[in-house]
Amino acid sequence: QVRLVESGGGLVQPGESLRLSCAASGSIVRLAVMGWFRQAPGKQRELVASIASTGGTTTYADSVRGRFTISRDNAKNTVSLQMNSLKPEDTAVYYCNTAPRGSGFPWGQGTQVTVSS
Repeated sequence: QVRLVESGGGLVQPGESLRLSCAASGSIVRLAVMGWFRQAPGKQRELVASIASTGGTTTYADSVRGRFTISRDNAKNTVSLQMNSLKPEDTAVYYCNTAPRGSGFPWGQGTQVTVSS
């Protein structure tokens, strides 16, 4: 069974950057469209970015387009999310999973991102 482990979160000030990483325990993830999701307190989990299995196509939610960049390294079974110009409304727990529904693998523990001055 594939295990997803997210890392890289933290507390930053508005305008700063973070880079999140998702490590998958199985190579089958290379075949999947992967995405980064986030869940803020009291809100539903939402998809913020996705990337095709080959990395050739990416999609972004309107709220993060132009600030976030998703990438993947299939040789290492990792998916990353570069987050620039962070805003307080980006505060959430971030998860990776298959996109768009996040139903491909068991959810990991996520990584907390807090943007606050």
